[in-house]
Amino acid sequence: MLRLALILSLVTFSSRSVLAEDALAVEFVTVRETPLIYDVALTGTIHAVDTVEVGFRQGGRVVEVLVNEGDTVKSGQPLARTDPLQQEQAFRIAEAAVAAATAARDQAQQAMDRAQAMLERGVGTRADLDSAAQALSSAEGGLTQAAAQLDQARRALDDTVILAPTDAVVTARQVEPGQIVGAAQSVITLASSSGREAVFQTTDSPLLRHAIDAPVSLRGIDMPNLAMTAKISEIAPLVDPATGSVTVRARIDNPPPGLDLLGSPVQGAVHFPAGKGIAVPWTALTATGAQPAVWTVDAESRALLVAVRIERFANGTVILAGGISPGQVVVGAGSQLLYPGRKLRRANGAQEARP
Repeated sequence: MLRLALILSLVTFSSRSVLAEDALAVEFVTVRETPLIYDVALTGTIHAVDTVEVGFRQGGRVVEVLVNEGDTVKSGQPLARTDPLQQEQAFRIAEAAVAAATAARDQAQQAMDRAQAMLERGVGTRADLDSAAQALSSAEGGLTQAAAQLDQARRALDDTVILAPTDAVVTARQVEPGQIVGAAQSVITLASSSGREAVFQTTDSPLLRHAIDAPVSLRGIDMPNLAMTAKISEIAPLVDPATGSVTVRARIDNPPPGLDLLGSPVQGAVHFPAGKGIAVPWTALTATGAQPAVWTVDAESRALLVAVRIERFANGTVILAGGISPGQVVVGAGSQLLYPGRKLRRANGAQEARP
């Protein structure tokens, strides 16, 4: 009996201690729906907006490559040549054919003129004139065909030289002298001298899909003093299975003139509105089992653990997708000291905090 009385006494004392426990001073945060800003840091490199691979229209043996990687070329500048021997022979044959067709046309014209004059003097016949006219028409057709073949031969000869289609920078050289190339095979890769973009690889996010035209602040990694602005122009629709990331392209608004930026590494910062959501301070986040949770304050100012769903993390805050609603009060600083039912009060001198 004495032992039972002692146990009851201890239980009664413990209960009175809990009831007499002072309220814990913690930070109260009233949850509100706030505008969300998507803020992400990216790392990438600068590329040309327009890149073209040039090659010969007809295959042949390369005899000369006139540029190297990194060279700046002007529109119309020769880049490479193939052996023109066959094309030169074909061109000379076509020239001779045009000369012969021209002579035949001139003779047919003279015969036509004679037949016309004889008919007018009454010593010729209409049949002779028609025959001369037919011969002239055939000769003119032959000349037209020969001229077309000469033009084709001239183009084939011109095609033994690759000319730069625009002012550009050579970014790749795929062949060397002596190499046999096929028609349309890539020989040299050019990057247009105008238009630059930053290309990034980043993790996929549903919010990222709304970032088209969002501003991007760029800063050079190797050139810290280099600062530029850009706008997101393209977001790849599919995730690269090799890297697990998506490609994001941002067109640079003000690339510095006279500075070759191709391949330069840059850091980018993207900021754009991303709707509204519930944001709580990171100090409010805890867990119940394997699920994230926050401590809320009930009507009697006691702690209540509530499971939540996290949408994403931001600077100093956690964006929640569900679990609590605007108007509820959660515990910020001091949440690590709580247990269910713990009596709470607002910390002295602390104003109502907002995430």
